[in-house]
Amino acid sequence: MAAVAADPAAADAAEDREPQREAMPGLESQRRQIKNSESGRERPLRTGESWFLVEQHWYKQWELYVQGGDQDSSTFPGCINNAKLFEDQVNWRLKKGLVEGEDYVLLPEAAWHYLVSWYGLEHGQPPIERKVVELPGIQKVEVYPVELLLVQHSDMDTPFTAQFSHTASIDLVLRTAREQFLVSPQEEARLWIKNAKGSFERLCNTRVTVFDAALKTGQLIIMETRNKDGTWPSAQPHATKSASEEDKNFQGQPGICGLTNLGNTCFMNSALQCLSNVPQLTEYFLKNRYLEELNFCNPLGMKGEIAEAYADLVKQAWSGHHRSIVPHMFKTKVGHFASQFLGFQQHDSQELLSFLLDGLHEDLNRVKKKEYVELCDAAGRPDQEVAQEAWQNHKRRNDSVIVDTFHGLFKSTLVCPGCGNVSVTFDPFCYLSVPLPVSYKRVMEVFFVSMDPRRKPEQHRLVVPKKGKISDLCVALAKHTGVSPERMMVADVFSHRFYKIYQLEESLSSILDRDDIFIYEVSGRSAIGENSREDVVLPIYLRERTPARDYNNSYYGLMLFGHPLLVSVPRDRLSWDALYHILLYRLSRYVTRPNSDDEDDGDEKDMEDKDNIPKPGHVAVGSSQDPGPEQAGPSSGVAGRSRAPVDNSPGPSHWPQRARRKHLFTLQTVNSNGTSDRSTFNEDTHGVSFSSQPYIAIDWEPEMKKRYYDEVEAEGYVKHDCVGYVLKKAPVRLQECIELFTTVETLEKENPWYCPSCKQHQLATKKLDLWMLPETLIIHLKRFSYTKFSREKLDTLVEFPIRDLDFSEFVIKPQSESAPELYKYDLIAVSNHYGGLRDGHYTTFACNKDSGQWHYFDDSSVSPVTENQIESKAAYVLFYQRQDVARRLQPQTGSSDPPATPGCSSPPNSEFMDVN
Repeated sequence: MAAVAADPAAADAAEDREPQREAMPGLESQRRQIKNSESGRERPLRTGESWFLVEQHWYKQWELYVQGGDQDSSTFPGCINNAKLFEDQVNWRLKKGLVEGEDYVLLPEAAWHYLVSWYGLEHGQPPIERKVVELPGIQKVEVYPVELLLVQHSDMDTPFTAQFSHTASIDLVLRTAREQFLVSPQEEARLWIKNAKGSFERLCNTRVTVFDAALKTGQLIIMETRNKDGTWPSAQPHATKSASEEDKNFQGQPGICGLTNLGNTCFMNSALQCLSNVPQLTEYFLKNRYLEELNFCNPLGMKGEIAEAYADLVKQAWSGHHRSIVPHMFKTKVGHFASQFLGFQQHDSQELLSFLLDGLHEDLNRVKKKEYVELCDAAGRPDQEVAQEAWQNHKRRNDSVIVDTFHGLFKSTLVCPGCGNVSVTFDPFCYLSVPLPVSYKRVMEVFFVSMDPRRKPEQHRLVVPKKGKISDLCVALAKHTGVSPERMMVADVFSHRFYKIYQLEESLSSILDRDDIFIYEVSGRSAIGENSREDVVLPIYLRERTPARDYNNSYYGLMLFGHPLLVSVPRDRLSWDALYHILLYRLSRYVTRPNSDDEDDGDEKDMEDKDNIPKPGHVAVGSSQDPGPEQAGPSSGVAGRSRAPVDNSPGPSHWPQRARRKHLFTLQTVNSNGTSDRSTFNEDTHGVSFSSQPYIAIDWEPEMKKRYYDEVEAEGYVKHDCVGYVLKKAPVRLQECIELFTTVETLEKENPWYCPSCKQHQLATKKLDLWMLPETLIIHLKRFSYTKFSREKLDTLVEFPIRDLDFSEFVIKPQSESAPELYKYDLIAVSNHYGGLRDGHYTTFACNKDSGQWHYFDDSSVSPVTENQIESKAAYVLFYQRQDVARRLQPQTGSSDPPATPGCSSPPNSEFMDVN
């Protein structure tokens, strides 16, 4: 003791310890308490408890002391001194690479406190406390926590070092950064990590541990906070800084923000604007309630990425700092998880809406592990019991803000036609797809061509049965013209030729609305080429000779022009000469006969000389040169209805001068394409006989056509009075569509039901009823009709109420008389579709939740509208909000709570941050 007392400081310390040493247990008792007891070094590790580091040399000295058995021994260790374990005595950082058993020993908390109470701790030294952690496959004392360098995005040069256990959550890292950089909990913040390659990646899931996130000591963690305009600093493209500066000064009504069309993305913009104007869903995102419910591990979800991308969009649109935003990142995310939306093709707003609702639901599903739930039939139990069981089972696997807002419950009743078995189930739904009453009539426009050459073709608008036949079209036209249906032939004319000549029994569904349909008056109902003593009907094409692009210009090309004809010709008088005069008569309205001044010598006998009329495929008599085989032009078949130019079929090069003066045109047998075909006729000096395709071409030379053919008159037509009449489709009420949705229907052959009673697939009757309706009801009007034979868009006007849509008559669940507002809905948004099946444009009407003002969203453009402008034939998807929900939200929207503000400028192109 004298040696210790020689040092005044040591003496003071010895005096301080004197009472403790007197209270010390015996040395053997100390040894047992520190080494072997339940509180000693031999005890097993327990996750989460604290252990302490003690410098190895001091501990060995203590062991020597207690083993000697002499409390007055000079081996007394003195105060616990861990100085050798620290790099310095300012920050008290632990040295790197310390090894247990060589540099330190570990003591449990109780043993540590015993030693400190007996011997004390060197003045100023902190205890070196460490936690027991359980990592995959190992449990150990975490001597070296992870040291991370925390910085703000706005100040990358002044990092702050903080230690975190491997088992600490990323959320603790975020909270520590918030505290260090004085960022309030109300401000939305997120973390990025700089990886070994120098790039930056998001730490999306804050519920994982530092170990799971693979964070290492020395890594840089960047915290960024959302801008007031809803964008993130990392998402600001450098090229648009000037535009961002302009937007900073803009302050408008939150929610009144357009969406840029990225290329055929109006369908996406329309769906997003509708969803953005659902008040309770938008409040959920603006108030950051989604952050606690992001589900990153749902195998049916999208790792939270769709929910985060949608949240960014909502925050920007509702910041009030943007006139329009560019939804590029959202489009990229949608295409990544739903390949059908990749690229820039036109799609359906309802289909995107369905994907988005499902994606948001799974990304925000509060159920982290879905249990197996067996679906049960009613089996005679009361509806109330079965419905409650079905809804509870649904909620056991599906619990999200989407379920809270949009999900309702159907009652589905199937009746087997074989055994009469009745199956009742209750199924959840997210929206109603309601049919529109289909008209059984169809309006078709046709051109009627009379046999009287003086009459111009007449355009008619006819009302026919939608599932009718060609004969119905003729009957309808007969009422307008007085011509018997038996004297009509129907043809589809395209590119100056007959694309198809219809038979009476063919279905009208084969005719599309865009087809040019001509109905010709004929003298009888003889089929083309039929062996009959009556008239034969010949299809007639008009062709003009044009100089061929041949190297020696020795042949001519032939180009179809004008409208083709169906001409009745008496079979017993059918000769080329007679046919010429018949056709000259049929063309007399727009073909002028040559007068005597146009002809040289010749008389009627010469006109009737058959040798003066060139025979098909031959040069007329008088020609001394054989032109050789005809040169066939390039074929342009019509099998695929390709809109290609007509064929060029060169004809003979030398035509007798006399024949050309006497006759305005020559005749040629051709095939259905209007090209020459030698195999289709037999020559006869007294007549013409046909073997397969009796198509005739009238061939004009350019000079003769220019002189005698009046193109303006030939193309002329008149409109019948019926064209001025518009068949007005009677508007239908939305309630009628819902009634149609709940009517009994029989299943189709392609989709039978397997009856568990008679063990067979049956065409059962099915009835859907509404049992429980959601807070926000989405009604999809099924305007697009697809069948095996036809496709069409129904442009029926559906009258839908803006306010007080009452569903009490449709909901079969027993109703409470005290809560009528549970069945009354008000309109809040409409997705519109303008155009037809192959093209179109989507827009949106939406009611702003804060101002109550309706606006029209057309991509980037937004304009206010009145309520009487909302109802139109374009209405496609309707959003209705239950009235009790609207009243519940009123105090929230009027509160002084500022919504989390969003903003504009393109979101980042990927989940990598460009830090500059």
